[in-house]
Amino acid sequence: MDAPPPDTAVTVLDGGLATELERRGHDLSDDLWSARLLLEAPEEVVAAHLAFFAAGAQVATTATYQASFEGLARRGLDGDEAAAVMRRGVALAVAARERHAAETGRADPLLVAASVGPYGAVLADGSEYSGDYGLTDRALRDFHRRRMGVLATAGADLLAIETVPSLQEGQALVSVLDDLPDGTTAWLSFTCADERRTRRGDPVEQAFALARESSRVVAVGVNCTAPQHAAALVAAAAEAGGKPVVVYPNSGETWDGRTRSWRGSAAEGLDAAAVARWVEAGARWVGGCCRVGPAQIAAIAAAASGLRPGRLS
Repeated sequence: MDAPPPDTAVTVLDGGLATELERRGHDLSDDLWSARLLLEAPEEVVAAHLAFFAAGAQVATTATYQASFEGLARRGLDGDEAAAVMRRGVALAVAARERHAAETGRADPLLVAASVGPYGAVLADGSEYSGDYGLTDRALRDFHRRRMGVLATAGADLLAIETVPSLQEGQALVSVLDDLPDGTTAWLSFTCADERRTRRGDPVEQAFALARESSRVVAVGVNCTAPQHAAALVAAAAEAGGKPVVVYPNSGETWDGRTRSWRGSAAEGLDAAAVARWVEAGARWVGGCCRVGPAQIAAIAAAASGLRPGRLS
């Protein structure tokens, strides 16, 4: 994996890949979510990545969040076939990056982040928003180790360890990360219930402090969290984590795991003033998560242009 660029400016992330795929007409309500299209319509995954690059994103986050050996086994894939699907997710993002650069002549660095979702993603029941799995630390490490090993050697620039709902799972993920091949780096991003707690109820300061324990973690922060909580969480991550901060909130809508649908309406908090506050507090990587499409990423990119993080480590 290549090292991320120096911490001298804001890097704009993409938005919700599934959001863009749904806009393009795909029903993603099954267990594999976006990862299903790695099997059925890989060209559509490339198109979604291209839409975010065109909007100003500098990072493509792969469609591997919900790709796991267990989930793909339920579709009849053996271990080698499942690993190939995960590598395909990275290859498609790399192909989109190369195509966008060739078509636009864009010279600034574009990165590919291999998405590592939490254990709750394989359950496909929304339990990543509770973190209440009833698993031991060892079971969590064993679940993540095989998949992270594949993604770490698939050609991405770094891993996006994201939507982590608990301190326990964060600890397991950092432990596995530290055992991966030399040069493997990642951002570590939690999903939070409010400005003080992870979805599992852990103090956010304890979760963010995990970044201090690993040289492999290059940024720490939050995603798939309501935008109104983002500014306070960025400040907490900068203080407790001692690393540049990553922030990519969702729209403010709420996922209902039982009906597999979004409820509520988009909240305020993804405007230029919010982006400026996040960056001043230490955000180095800024984007959007679920229900955030290319148009909103374009607005975030415009707001972030020329800003410099207020805290650098």
